[in-house]
Amino acid sequence: MAGIGVKLNRIYRRRSVIGNLYGFLYSVIVTIAPMLVVLGAVMLIQYLLGFSNVGYAARKLFSCTVLYIFIFSFLVVSPFTPVLSKFLSDTLYEERYGDVLPSFYMGLLLSVILGCCLGIPFCLHEYFVGEVPLYYVFTSFCGYISLLMAVYSMSFLSISKDYKRVSVIYILSMALAVILSLVFSRAAGMERTYSALLALTLGFLLIAVLEYGYVRKFFPENSGNYRRMFRCFRKYWKLVFINSLYVLGLYVHNFVFWTTDLRTVVVKSFVCTEPYDVATCIAMFTNIAASVIFISRVEMRFRSRYKNYTESVIGGRWMDIETSKKRMFRQLSEELVNLVRLQFIVSVTVYFLAVVLLPRFGYGGLTMEFYPCLAAGYFPLFIMYAAILFLYYFDDLTGALLTAAVFFTVTLIGSIIATHLPYLWGGMGLFSGALAGFLVSYFRLRWLERNLDAHIFCRDHIIKSTTGLRPSGKVLDRRNGIDETELVPQK
Repeated sequence: MAGIGVKLNRIYRRRSVIGNLYGFLYSVIVTIAPMLVVLGAVMLIQYLLGFSNVGYAARKLFSCTVLYIFIFSFLVVSPFTPVLSKFLSDTLYEERYGDVLPSFYMGLLLSVILGCCLGIPFCLHEYFVGEVPLYYVFTSFCGYISLLMAVYSMSFLSISKDYKRVSVIYILSMALAVILSLVFSRAAGMERTYSALLALTLGFLLIAVLEYGYVRKFFPENSGNYRRMFRCFRKYWKLVFINSLYVLGLYVHNFVFWTTDLRTVVVKSFVCTEPYDVATCIAMFTNIAASVIFISRVEMRFRSRYKNYTESVIGGRWMDIETSKKRMFRQLSEELVNLVRLQFIVSVTVYFLAVVLLPRFGYGGLTMEFYPCLAAGYFPLFIMYAAILFLYYFDDLTGALLTAAVFFTVTLIGSIIATHLPYLWGGMGLFSGALAGFLVSYFRLRWLERNLDAHIFCRDHIIKSTTGLRPSGKVLDRRNGIDETELVPQK
């Protein structure tokens, strides 16, 4: 993230309209461009193949298949990505570049194994109970694994800071998927829904292959040290639960509504609640500008204050440390307020546009009844995630875990209660969970402001007590290095 902030500072330093526009576009590319490209490709394929003329059952099967591929690929990868990100940051800081590929292979293997443990039983049930053709089941499973690998590899691609290349990979792969869908449907005579599914699967596979190739090109060395990553999992186990609970909280309200009378069961396997799921997607895009705002403003401006504080800690006076700390938290508060203000303006604007325009495109009825409350719920959700990232800055994994746990628990309980309320309040579970999580993270940041010194300097895991040899008072000899004979025994 710090590298992004440096890049954006250089862009905005031009102080021109073109520079500001380029900075905003760069933030979009960094944050949401891949997701927008994939979703745009899915919608374009459906339009070009004339899905409106496809039978209801076939169209519903395709929609549920794509929905499950997206949801469960993200759920499977969620326990691994934050730990791997931490491991990679430490590895690069220590200049252990040969340890990157082993961690990539092991994390990928674990992700695929977990994905297969969840996906294979479901596919068997879909084939034997749902009586879906075997070729359709196999293609959907391959698409699920391919997208899983593509999402997993994104953590490693971010190291290169070549976000344009990442966007190009997604654009080319999804463009190929669109072309292949037309070829399969019109030239090969395949059924339209299967043509779309096969084309998307090949597109996801191409993304995964290109990402793997780029990772191998960027890190050609392989140290063979596969155990080091597992030690990182043991040390930062809280990160596994933080991201898992957060991602589960994103979807648990949908899972709850899948159990209501509004649900639709497709081929005795897939379950969905289309009005609620569509409203969720629209509400998410209503507030997704928060991610772009966070990158372009918060991360960029807070970084300098954070850097000044860390530098003052190393050899600075107590007065300098206190001054830089106050400035850092003042900047943090200002940026959170600015984030809330800007996101509120964007959300209200998009909301009114959606209310006016969406009914003209066929989105009405229950979808628009669920939408207002869900749109209100995603507003504090994105703000809460920004606060969690700030907690990461101060290595407060306990606070982040508490935030994620409260968010998931309150969302689950609130969603169960919301199923018994009028449809207008269907999103109360998400809203209450996101608001509760944000309040926890906010007060945790305030607690850190009062106790930051003890939090940083009084934890025993910063430097562990060990037995062995220690260097003498002579730290470094520029010519000869440290002489092994000068090492002194230490208990």
